[in-house]
Amino acid sequence: MLKQPEVGQFIRDLRLLTELTQEQFAATLGVTYNTVNRWERGRMKPSRLALKQIEQLLNAQGDRVQPLTKKYFSETQD
Repeated sequence: MLKQPEVGQFIRDLRLLTELTQEQFAATLGVTYNTVNRWERGRMKPSRLALKQIEQLLNAQGDRVQPLTKKYFSETQD
């Protein structure tokens, strides 16, 4: 499981990988720009629903997200 600082960085990395602005990423997930901004800055955690939507977005990216999944979700991580 990701810790709070990692959640924000992971969301930022995923957003940049998908080449979306914070506004576009927010629209994709059905949240506000401010929400995405707060997630990335570590001021707020995504809700369970938002995490499911982020997971769906991640899964839809195919092999191009392998570096992210390896960095954030490898079994060697605490």
